[in-house]
Amino acid sequence: MTIAAFSPQPYPDVIVVGAGPAGATAARFLASAGARVTLLDRAEFPRNKPCGGGISLRVLRRFPYLETALSRIATHTVTRLYLESPCGAATVVDAGEPAALMIRRLEFDALLVSFATAAGASLVPAADIAQAREDVDGVTLTARDGREFRAPIVIAADGVHSVVARRTGINRGWPASAIALDSMEETPRRDLRDLDPSTLWVSYGRMGYSYVFPKRDHVNIGVGHVLSYFRESIDRSPYELQRRFVTSLRERGIVAGESVRRNFTPFLLPVGGPLETPARGRVLAVGDAAGFVNAFTAEGIYYAMVSGDHAAQAVLRSRGDARQAAAAYCRACDNEIGSELRDSVIIQRYLFNDPRRIARAILGADRAGAITNLVRDLIVGRRSYPDVRRRILARSPALAFRTAWEYLLSRRPKISRI
Repeated sequence: MTIAAFSPQPYPDVIVVGAGPAGATAARFLASAGARVTLLDRAEFPRNKPCGGGISLRVLRRFPYLETALSRIATHTVTRLYLESPCGAATVVDAGEPAALMIRRLEFDALLVSFATAAGASLVPAADIAQAREDVDGVTLTARDGREFRAPIVIAADGVHSVVARRTGINRGWPASAIALDSMEETPRRDLRDLDPSTLWVSYGRMGYSYVFPKRDHVNIGVGHVLSYFRESIDRSPYELQRRFVTSLRERGIVAGESVRRNFTPFLLPVGGPLETPARGRVLAVGDAAGFVNAFTAEGIYYAMVSGDHAAQAVLRSRGDARQAAAAYCRACDNEIGSELRDSVIIQRYLFNDPRRIARAILGADRAGAITNLVRDLIVGRRSYPDVRRRILARSPALAFRTAWEYLLSRRPKISRI
């Protein structure tokens, strides 16, 4: 689809703030359709971005242009998932085929940005947006160095604490119960390596998780907790937790080597579900800025790209009508990933509230072959989430009852704004 000219103006049709997966994807699709797009980011590319770096392989079916381009960066796929509960109960789920794509955000984000600029988007690095003001004709953004940028529509892809979303009233802030503190390091395999690079290793604990993500030339190891729980119940620093975790993994024969402090970066991610209304006025929030992260698996890259795509398509179809674009964007995201992400919040709350539930779920994954196969089909992109959800609930009426009960208790989880 090509875009009709919005109206004669001295500024771009759309500004995208943040050049991560959500923003770069939106910029690519908009520019490819002929829109004048300015892509702002506070960093210079390539830039490091703390992240586990795991993506379900359905991303290749959803965004087929990625498959051939990924040969330009270091990638790795895993076929097996090791799951461990707080009591030590564990199982290994073997998909029998590549199920997850492992990337480094340093390389992956730069690749996505190159797609956007090749399509015609104008990248402005080192633009750290500090203010956003909306009026009847457009949105004015002010960087910390005083530069101003203006457009009739802005896509906010500036992360978990989005300045644009906050200043324009889309999200006043996340409560600590809706944020996870993820402490991880990405270390070259010469210094620290996993001993089974075919397996993605995840352990769940009380209100948290830990993981080992094998990469081609690196390994990502991290520990995450819901921020409210971390503040109330943990008296160690994030790096002390990380160092102890790596030591325990080495003692168990899961990794070899030492934690490297200079490669360690704590970061925050939203795990309370998507915003009820991720667009308002002339601003559409995407990716972490809108809470598009799976609350149970903490995967965010896939959902970020999906939301960026929907934001771009909504702007294109609306032909510059901001109100129409916002409404279309909210509908499209809700239709494709809304129920999946809301369900992930219910699952997270249900399991994290009782470690015994986590153990039962993990042990059940080994026995429930049909359900495991459905989840595998979702991960690799053979089935949609609504189809998998319907089939799983039909096979397990008890699970359907518990899910419905948690749904009623949660009353469709919403993020309170503070």
